Amino acid sequence: MVGDGGRRGDDEEKRKRKKKKTEEKDDDIDDDTGTGVHGEKKKSIILPSMIKNKDKRMAVHAKRKHEKKLEKRKRAKERELSVKKAVELGEEIPVKQVPKTIENTREVDDNIYKIDDEEFMEEKCHDEFSKVVENGHVPKILITTNRFNSTRGPAFISELLTIVPNAQYKKRGTYELKKIIEGAKKRDFTSIIVVHCRRREPDALLIIGLPFGPTAHFKLSSLVLRKDIKNHGNPSGHKPELILNNFTTTLGHRVGRLLQSIFPQDPEFRGRRVVTFHNQRDFIFFRHHRYKFDFKEENDPNDTKAKATKETSTQKPKVAVHLQECGPRFTLKLRSLQHGTFDTKGGEYEWVHKSEMDTSRRRFFL
Repeated sequence: MVGDGGRRGDDEEKRKRKKKKTEEKDDDIDDDTGTGVHGEKKKSIILPSMIKNKDKRMAVHAKRKHEKKLEKRKRAKERELSVKKAVELGEEIPVKQVPKTIENTREVDDNIYKIDDEEFMEEKCHDEFSKVVENGHVPKILITTNRFNSTRGPAFISELLTIVPNAQYKKRGTYELKKIIEGAKKRDFTSIIVVHCRRREPDALLIIGLPFGPTAHFKLSSLVLRKDIKNHGNPSGHKPELILNNFTTTLGHRVGRLLQSIFPQDPEFRGRRVVTFHNQRDFIFFRHHRYKFDFKEENDPNDTKAKATKETSTQKPKVAVHLQECGPRFTLKLRSLQHGTFDTKGGEYEWVHKSEMDTSRRRFFL
């Protein structure tokens, strides 16, 4: 019995010594440079995550965060002073450092579209979209679905009809898509949009240019209908202004012209409608807005005469411009681009996305 009591006492002493050592180690840590209270240099940097005591770990982390914030402010102040000094002395203003992003560090692509390329400009004037884009032909769009429609499909199609002018909806029924294409050619339609639905949700868009193609297959995601957008606006029937952003490669320029051929090329600015296709990292974000003008009256601060006589000062109307989203909002991702109209068996593909292409996060195709 005495031997057991002695062992327990030894174990307790060991625990106390171990606890005392850890506390001394935490007390010695003064900052993230690895120097202790007594000025002794540590061999390695002590990170907050290495401190076992929770309170001291949080204190060290807060101190490091505060020091980084002060250092950032100091750098910004030094930059402002250097710019001010350069302006006063008439010297060249120092270039502001641009943070590195995936977009500005993208891999160099030989297929980047260049405005001064005469050969490309000549091809553009004679491609499949020149009839609508260059010659001002009024586009006529047919919208249909796959054979198995969903609950959200009709709601999405009804909103597409308000976005695209001169668009008509036809039920798919049991008709094959090739027969629909032939019938649309005879009725002078310029494009067909097929909304594909799966599991009660639209998940793909097929855009077919008529009569000669091409056919683009997009994956559709992140769909938000108009009713689900907070403080949404209701669009008018005017022709919208179209904005295409960041379609830089030859493939991207071709996809951009396909999207452009859906809309008329003579927007009615009185309607204040804007349709945007913004390409970022090969994801095409769709947004539909309308301009909103708010008129406010403000006093003229230079009207000293009115102030002295305590009369009502002159009112100046101030115009504040806002963007009000009309919806819907969704994201497109190009899966394939096919020559000619839709043909799954004998069709020739210009571009098809494959998993082997995703070799780098900084490689983009549009």
